[in-house]
Amino acid sequence: MTSGATGGRRAAVLGKPIAHSLSPVLHRAAYAELGLDGWSYDRFEVDEAGLDGFLAGIGPEWAGLSLTMPLKRAVMPLLDEVSETAASVDAVNTVVFTEDGRKVGDNTDIPGMVAALREHGIEEVESAAILGAGATASSALAALARICPGEVVVYVRSAARAAEMREWGERLDVDVRTADWADAAEALRAPLVIATTPAGTADALAGSVPERPATLFDVLYDPWPTELAARWSMFGGAVVGGLDLLVHQAVLQVERMTGRTPAPLEAMRRAGERALAAR
Repeated sequence: MTSGATGGRRAAVLGKPIAHSLSPVLHRAAYAELGLDGWSYDRFEVDEAGLDGFLAGIGPEWAGLSLTMPLKRAVMPLLDEVSETAASVDAVNTVVFTEDGRKVGDNTDIPGMVAALREHGIEEVESAAILGAGATASSALAALARICPGEVVVYVRSAARAAEMREWGERLDVDVRTADWADAAEALRAPLVIATTPAGTADALAGSVPERPATLFDVLYDPWPTELAARWSMFGGAVVGGLDLLVHQAVLQVERMTGRTPAPLEAMRRAGERALAAR
């Protein structure tokens, strides 16, 4: 892995769009807390067409990259090695540059989800429900493969998405059943509900939150709270938010890129909270 030396190392987050990314705030807070004075962390707007060229320009001062959409899958053929975790969902969100110049891809979203749930006391659930069927939903399935031995019901809008999620279930060895989005209110009675849909999509479900909800993991963080999360909290249910996920996956990125463990979770969380409050 890369050296933990303090001089002149670089890292960045790539994606398109990228201006909204909180990653620079989180990683810079970690560097400050760890005393990595020579380290910098930037953001670059890069799409699939520009990714190969960007990687070709990487010099020895680079320690790693964070990747967001639409690059998580596009980067895979450009790497020298991909971790089992990343390969399991065909998505890399972290690239580490080794001292011998190799590019190693990993996925910290999946263990980040598990860590965020664990922080809220969720070590294992007997069953779960997922709202949505995009890329984040497949990562959620991979996380549930580690903590949920029972059935996972995925609520989707199309037969094509349903087929995709069943395929992911087979690949990840998760017992997946799909259901129509029209019945998504039924998901809210599960021991764990993971909402992976874009902002506003699940707002209409807020009125269907049961009187004694269990745990909601809503992967959104801006705006926060979502209508669903606010209603869930009002009824006394446990809520894990998108900032929890963002911070936990960033902690793992910092550790992989800098070689320093543990990364300063609380300092990174406080930096993220301040940045969101200022928006």
